[in-house]
Amino acid sequence: MIKYALACDGAHEFEGWFGSSSAYDEQAAKGLLTCPVCGSAGVRKQIMAPAVAGARKHNLAPTSPAGREAMMEALSAVRRYVEDRFDYVGDAFAREARAIHEGRSEERNIYGEASLAEAKALVEDGVPVALLPPAKPDEGELN
Repeated sequence: MIKYALACDGAHEFEGWFGSSSAYDEQAAKGLLTCPVCGSAGVRKQIMAPAVAGARKHNLAPTSPAGREAMMEALSAVRRYVEDRFDYVGDAFAREARAIHEGRSEERNIYGEASLAEAKALVEDGVPVALLPPAKPDEGELN
C-alpha cells in the first residue's frame, strides 16, 4: 500500500491509500478520484517527503479528544459521500465489482458488503476496492 497526500482544486487536503503508484495513476486517468469534502474531481498529488523508519521510538499515544472527533467527522463525511452518490448492491458487491472491472457490467461506483476473503481476492486480482468507514456511533453508544 502507498499513501499519497492529495488536494483538490478547491484547496481541500486529504490522504489516499492505493495498492501501488500505478493504481493511483489508473484511477486518476479514469476520473475516479474525488474530494471527500466537496466532491471535486480535480484531485492531484501533493509534494511529500518519504517516510523513513529510524531507530527513534515514536510516541504512539492516542490523539486528543478533539483530534479523534475531527477524525470521526471526516470518516462520517466520506461514508455520507459514498452513500449519497454510489449504488448500494448489498451482498452482491464482490460479484458486481468484478463484473464492472471485467467490463461485463455497467461502469459505475458501487458499495455493499463482502467477506474478508472476497475483498482480498478482489485486491489480488487488481479490482480497485476500499473499506467504507463505519457509521459514526450514536452518542448513547459511546463509552
